[in-house]
Amino acid sequence: MAENLNAVRGCSVECLSTESHLQELCRLKYVTCSPLGVNKKNISNFEVEYLCDYKRVQEEELYLVKWKGYPDTDCSWEPRRNLRCFNLLRQFHRDLERELLRRARGAGNSTNRKVVVRCPRRLDSSLSHYVVLKAKQRQRLRLWEQQLNSKRAHPGIISVENEVDLEGPPKDFVYINEYKVGEGVTITHSAVGCKCRDCFSNEHGCCPGGFQHKFAYNEEGQVKIKPGFPIYECNSLCRCGPSCLNRVVQNGIQYKLCIFRTADGRGWGVRTLEKIRKNSFVMEYVGEIITSDEAERRGQIYDRQGATYLFDLDYVEDVYTVDAAHHGNISHFVNHSCKPNLQVYNVFIDNQDERLPRIAFFSTRTIRTGEELTFDYRMQVDPVDVESTKMDTNFGLALLAGSPKKRIRVECKCGVESCRKYLF
Repeated sequence: MAENLNAVRGCSVECLSTESHLQELCRLKYVTCSPLGVNKKNISNFEVEYLCDYKRVQEEELYLVKWKGYPDTDCSWEPRRNLRCFNLLRQFHRDLERELLRRARGAGNSTNRKVVVRCPRRLDSSLSHYVVLKAKQRQRLRLWEQQLNSKRAHPGIISVENEVDLEGPPKDFVYINEYKVGEGVTITHSAVGCKCRDCFSNEHGCCPGGFQHKFAYNEEGQVKIKPGFPIYECNSLCRCGPSCLNRVVQNGIQYKLCIFRTADGRGWGVRTLEKIRKNSFVMEYVGEIITSDEAERRGQIYDRQGATYLFDLDYVEDVYTVDAAHHGNISHFVNHSCKPNLQVYNVFIDNQDERLPRIAFFSTRTIRTGEELTFDYRMQVDPVDVESTKMDTNFGLALLAGSPKKRIRVECKCGVESCRKYLF
């Protein structure tokens, strides 16, 4: 494999070594290898994993470099002119500036005027320790981001960002794309589908009409029925194809979304990286389906932890609950707002058991690029609008849905003018 075989006599590599590891090994042994892209021009190039420290000697800037594939003991001071890692350099100084600014404000400097901070000639140990922790955190978040995207079954790409603190990926959370069936729960799939060739033109003979309900979408795939009314989409037994206008929720998340760390103490949140039109499907609330008895048991544990991800499926009966605490999708990270931009609809596709609807979020208005996505944990619908349906007018997270069970009072931090101050 190597062009100079004599240079690698006595050298061994681990089974199934990665390409980057083999490249580093070639450079370490000064061996060129065309298949790996290591040649005489770049054989002395080593990849920077992250920057550990900074100092200025006279007018020359020096950085302590952690080299990818090498232990911490092999870190070396390098002049800026030798580094081609422009993104890492920019991120290093951005992290450093934010930490210096935080310290300046924490020292009593007024936040009412602009605080100007300058990079010191030499970092103290706490600053260098911070930038290393931040670099390692960013690595963990990038790895988590890759894992999320490898598991998603929808077109919408997920990104992860934390420019607020040193919190890393959540522990004990598994990304899933559809309901995980818990103990004591049985899902029965549909036994019949529509025979339509053009469902939009034959809405009364299509799946919604078969259940005495209106067609839910317009020609642009936007929901046109009021909240509280169920959505019946075409299923796997229907004759229509995947381009059918009555297949929206089942096509999955279409938008690029970002899981980000909020700056006001609300933990993680979700924002959109592209514009979302009014009445558009955004995401489903996915988790483990459990019985109400099991939800009561878990709810007591979650109450003591000060959080809950229990969503009651009480379209007709309060029999089942969705628990997204440890198994869920990106909706796990969506925060509450008393003035939300997402609204919940009950959706039925391959399963018509009215006790087990799928929970879908649709936009209530046009949502701008970069705007945070929120829904009301105490969602209600107008009883006049649902008088012809079986749906309860109160629905939402079990912790906040008016349950007679004793719950800990949780302060609301949504910040809107119409804030109810408490989640329940």
